[in-house]
Amino acid sequence: MSDKYTQFVSRGFGRDLAGKLGLPRPVELRRYKAGDPLIPGPVLVLGQNGESKGQGAEALAAELVSWGLDVRRNALPKEKLGAIVLVLDEVRTPEDLEVPVLTAARSVRDLAAGGRIISVSRTAESATDPAEAAARQGIDGLVRSLAKELRDGATANGILLGSGAAPQSPGTLGALRFFLSGRSAFVDGQFLSVTSASGRLPGDPEKPLAGKVAVVTGAARGIGAAIARTLHRDGATIVAVDVPAAGDHLAEVANEVKGTALQLDITVPDAGERIIRHALERHGSLDILVHNAGITRDKLLANMDEGRWRSVIAVNIASQLRINDAILASSELPVAPRIVSVASTSGIAGNRGQSNYAASKGGVIGMVRASAPLLEARGGAINAVAPGFIETEMTARIPFVTREVARRLNSLQQGGAPGDVAEAIAFLASDAAGGISGDVLRVCGQNLVGA
Repeated sequence: MSDKYTQFVSRGFGRDLAGKLGLPRPVELRRYKAGDPLIPGPVLVLGQNGESKGQGAEALAAELVSWGLDVRRNALPKEKLGAIVLVLDEVRTPEDLEVPVLTAARSVRDLAAGGRIISVSRTAESATDPAEAAARQGIDGLVRSLAKELRDGATANGILLGSGAAPQSPGTLGALRFFLSGRSAFVDGQFLSVTSASGRLPGDPEKPLAGKVAVVTGAARGIGAAIARTLHRDGATIVAVDVPAAGDHLAEVANEVKGTALQLDITVPDAGERIIRHALERHGSLDILVHNAGITRDKLLANMDEGRWRSVIAVNIASQLRINDAILASSELPVAPRIVSVASTSGIAGNRGQSNYAASKGGVIGMVRASAPLLEARGGAINAVAPGFIETEMTARIPFVTREVARRLNSLQQGGAPGDVAEAIAFLASDAAGGISGDVLRVCGQNLVGA
């Protein structure tokens, strides 16, 4: 569903009128298009001393140059910047933040529309010194606050390095490329954690999933169909899964992406085995599994009945657990796939009338975190995306006033597109996300509800 208000106030008379009336002025976001530059404009790389010095900053600056980007060590007066990368992996005390942060502050006003600010730092949990932990945790608050200050579709996000990762690790570089690109248009004020040095960047950035076989559940329409299209665009062969009742729509999607359709109720006990069998018999592999299928049966908890509760839990979380168990138990899969589950901001912050849905989506988050070491032991990985307000057939049915308020309650002041969720999933499904497992990435424009 299109957001006509955003289209109106994004340019010319509409933008001027919204400014005079003090109305929200969202802009049309810079989204990925094949052939577009990774980032429009120079990239300023700053280390702890306010320049691109320091081992981590120098390594990242050299990598960005190898990508063909115009890298700046020092900002030029009034020059429009495509991005600012703050490499803060060597901070030891809160005082260490002053020079790099205030140096970056002088260039924030020069950030171009759709620009990016990205921090690279270490996790507070891996610090043993209280001052060091304070400095690292302070970066969290800094980035989230800065994301709320940016305008014109610019975003701020961060990359957290665990003890096994470095600024030049493949997962770090993959996350940096994702955050710089238009693929992360609706991701704002968020962090990705890189815990190891595994993974690799694709030879062809336009086809990062070439040669992979991807299973997508709930693929017949909406976000699921967008996921199937995006993974196919990135080079994957698609197995589109949905219930028999959605067979016609499922066949259309499968034909569009030149994949195969599997009509299947994922709540049946042998769903996992049937998915594995179809992928192997038809395509010879199963490299990516996207748990997208989900339902809502909203009611206030005081009015909740067993049918609504059980059906939501069965589809949204219990089925995923059983399918994952089948993956881990399979002797036919020498390497476990990269699994990406669709959670929800409702599972983080809750939502009135959605106690069953929020419980199921919170369950997805818990499952992902606990399953990470199990998948890693089999050579796989598991992560989740948590969408906020996304323009779908479901949100189009929300009453007009409620829908408009929900659209504006994030830092980007608009709803996301199904493709925004799909782009995040495509990244997490790729080898470039190596070293990222057990993480939850919110795709919500930094919704003002929740962390």
